[in-house]
Amino acid sequence: MDGYGAPTVVDGGAAELALLWGGFPVLGAGAGWLLTAGAGWLAELPWAPAQDLLELVAGLPDPQASIGGLAVGALGGLVVAAIGTAERLAVTVGAERVGLRRDGTRWEVQRREVRAVFLDGRELVLLGPDDEELVREKSDLAPDRLRAAFREHGWPWAEADPHRDAYRRWVPGLPGLPVGADALLRARQRALDDDRGGEARELRGELARCGVVVRDERKRQYWRLTRSAARPRPEDATSPEPEVDGR
Repeated sequence: MDGYGAPTVVDGGAAELALLWGGFPVLGAGAGWLLTAGAGWLAELPWAPAQDLLELVAGLPDPQASIGGLAVGALGGLVVAAIGTAERLAVTVGAERVGLRRDGTRWEVQRREVRAVFLDGRELVLLGPDDEELVREKSDLAPDRLRAAFREHGWPWAEADPHRDAYRRWVPGLPGLPVGADALLRARQRALDDDRGGEARELRGELARCGVVVRDERKRQYWRLTRSAARPRPEDATSPEPEVDGR
C-alpha cells in the first residue's frame, strides 16, 4: 500500500465470518423447523398473520414439511450471512493513506488530507483540513484495534470529536445556516423518518458542499459549519427557503 512499513488491516476476521456463515444458517434452520412444527397451533390463533399460509404448511405431510422448513430457514440464514458479509467494513491503515472497503467498493484517503481521526459512537470519522468530514462510516470494528492501528502509523487520533460542542440541533427555520441548507435538512429529515438511508446519505453530501457537517442522534439532526462555509447574511438568515422534494 505504501513504502512506509506494512499496513495494518482491521476487519472482523475469521471469527466474524464463521459466525455469519455458520451461525445464521443454523439459527434460520432452527426457526424454520419450529415454524413448521407449530404451524397448526399458530393457524388457530385469530390474531396470527398469514393464517392461510400457516394452514397450508400445517397440512403438509411429514417428513417433507420439516425438511422444507429446515431448508427454507437455512436459505434465509445464508441470505442474511451474505448481506452481513457485504456490509462489513474493512480498514487498512498505512503511513501515507488509509483504505476502506465495504460492499465491494474500495476508496482511499491520503494522510496529508486528514486533520483528525476519531470514533463517534459506532462511526469512524476522518476530518479534513477545513474540518469537513472526509469519512463517516458505521463500523462494528473493535475501537481498541482501530485506535492502535491509526496511532501505530502516526495518524492524528482523537479520543472524541474535537468539534462536539459546536453542533446545534436542527430546527426548521433556525437562523445561522447557509442559503439552501435548511431546505436540504428538511428533505433529509423526511428521509430519516422514512428510513431511506441511501437518500439521507446523498443529502449529507449535498450539505457538505454547502459547508454544513451533520450528525444524527435517534433521527434527530445536529449541524455545524466548516471553517470556510459561507456565513449567512442578516437578510438571508430569516428569509423563507423553498422545500426540497426528498422523495
